[in-house]
Amino acid sequence: MARTNTVAAHPARLAATVVAVVFLLVGILGFVPGVTTNYGGMTFAGHESTAMLLGVFHVSILHNIVHLLFGIVGLSMARRVSGATSFLIGGGIVYLVLWIYGLVIDQSSAANFVPVNNADNWLHLVLGVVMVGLGVALRRAPGPGRAAGTVS
Repeated sequence: MARTNTVAAHPARLAATVVAVVFLLVGILGFVPGVTTNYGGMTFAGHESTAMLLGVFHVSILHNIVHLLFGIVGLSMARRVSGATSFLIGGGIVYLVLWIYGLVIDQSSAANFVPVNNADNWLHLVLGVVMVGLGVALRRAPGPGRAAGTVS
């Protein structure tokens, strides 16, 4: 059977690609004045940055770069089912760790170098749960023309 390189070849690849594109979009939007409020107050890193993506999520140059890199890694890993599921599960675990980190640090301290706020923390929890859930649920999903349980 001929192997296809289309994203639609497997649901895990599609899910990883969508998640990665969203991260790229968020990373880009973090550098767009207007979409990011208090844009002039953006710092490279640290809680001193006053920039807020959509007026809600605390961002910095480093935070935006991390989103861009996460999206690039996700697109690269989405080329194979095993990479796509690893990105979803591994990335989801990273976001769950970030959620815990955001809960335990003092947001006004130097430890908040990314930076994060309460809205970021809730988003990290949701992202972590959704990404891990997608990765686990879709890793054995059949692709077009494949029997259930077959992965590539």
